[in-house]
Amino acid sequence: MDSGALLDILGNENRRRILRLLARKPCYVTEISEYLGVSPKAVIDHLRRLEDAGLVESEVDDQRRKYFHIAENLRLEVRLSPFDFGAKSAYPASADLDLTRCQHVSIRIRQDRNEDVADLAGKLQELKDLERELSLAQRWVQGRLADVQDQLGEAVGDGNERLYADVLAALASGECSASAVAATLDAPEPLVEGVLETLREQDVVERADGEWHIAE
Repeated sequence: MDSGALLDILGNENRRRILRLLARKPCYVTEISEYLGVSPKAVIDHLRRLEDAGLVESEVDDQRRKYFHIAENLRLEVRLSPFDFGAKSAYPASADLDLTRCQHVSIRIRQDRNEDVADLAGKLQELKDLERELSLAQRWVQGRLADVQDQLGEAVGDGNERLYADVLAALASGECSASAVAATLDAPEPLVEGVLETLREQDVVERADGEWHIAE
């Protein structure tokens, strides 16, 4: 689902409380109504929104009573800094991702399918520790990103430091044309062309065969 639409849905406090409750256990409408202190009709309206978004699912028990539970593992990332704002589209969590493609991350977790309860409990704690460490690492990276963007902006900027830093970062990532840089930054192409020309006048970038590169 589109991340903006998901943020709109999660902007409602009662819907967030419903998700927190369902994350603990599946619930009937009456249970949710008592927990929230709102009418069953209001709960049903919230559940319909959450179900339409694919966040919750409903099933029927042996007595034909409908209950609700979380549909799947989901992750949503929001970035906000003086240099950037964005939300990555929600994507399902997966234990089958190929981490060998990650150049800067090395994770050591035991992979044994024949585990007893004690082993599984130990692995759960190990993964929770890893989650905390990754969160700390992410905070460190965000701080370093801000520092480097500041330094880049101070080195070449003229009041538009953030834009200059973003253009240079796009060139460093392999984008070679003004149109490609503009698409990466979601910025007007004429604005990017103006920045590139200014940077060329400062001998920061150069153009050869129609492609832009950071000057060596």
